[in-house]
Amino acid sequence: MTRLARHGAALLGAGLWNWHPLPGGDVAEVLLVYLNDGRRVVVKHGPDPVAEAVMLRTLGQTGAPVPDVLAVDEDALVLQYLPADGRLSRCWDDLARVLSLAHTGRPDGDGVRYGWSGDHAFGAVKVCNDWTETWPDFWARRRIGVHLAHVPVDLARQLETLMRRLPDLLPATPAPSLLHGDLWGGNVLVSDRHVTGLIDPCCYYGHAEVDLATPGVFSQPPAGFYARHGGLVRGHEVRFAIYRLWTALVHLRLFGATYRPMVAQYLNDAGVY
Repeated sequence: MTRLARHGAALLGAGLWNWHPLPGGDVAEVLLVYLNDGRRVVVKHGPDPVAEAVMLRTLGQTGAPVPDVLAVDEDALVLQYLPADGRLSRCWDDLARVLSLAHTGRPDGDGVRYGWSGDHAFGAVKVCNDWTETWPDFWARRRIGVHLAHVPVDLARQLETLMRRLPDLLPATPAPSLLHGDLWGGNVLVSDRHVTGLIDPCCYYGHAEVDLATPGVFSQPPAGFYARHGGLVRGHEVRFAIYRLWTALVHLRLFGATYRPMVAQYLNDAGVY
């Protein structure tokens, strides 16, 4: 970690004074670094710092708050330090406002398509983002099918059943909104009653409901959160289960069988028994 701290300081042309690890580094090293010139910055090493910098800048272009990218290379991402002394439980309304801004982002070019300009990763789990022209196809191939070879056979069969049903369960061509893509509470920095920044994105263009569903995996957003964003659409319960299933599958692969009951619950909620 000392090497990462020194490297981050060097990218800014500054000397290192001190550093300490920040929480949340399950699949990446994240440090708060104190520089000799008095600045505090965040230095992170992850699967692809350059790709993450592009995602943060793209989110920022919508007006959504993100930390400024101060420097980046293939080994480290240096970010603006943002206050994070608040609690998300007091900021759900502001998070809905922030997501409404982020979701105004649209992919370049004409026509409707879903995906991103490159793949990403959570540790050893690859996140595939090749473009598709329909949303059920994207979710089937890029978010469910990619796990079939990495889960037990009985679970793979259930996932295949769900994949076949997705054209009947998901909208064919919803507006392709810019998604944060991994919106759990640890990736939302808050201070007082405001969101100070979205961090650790896994961006792509897709159905905005994905970012509404994901916080509910580990938290319980109040009804006002959904109302502030624009309200829930009929049938959202099944779609939320399908979108949360991807998060559960990623955790199953990263952290093991303790996440199998979560996977089973979301399959059940999606109507796959």
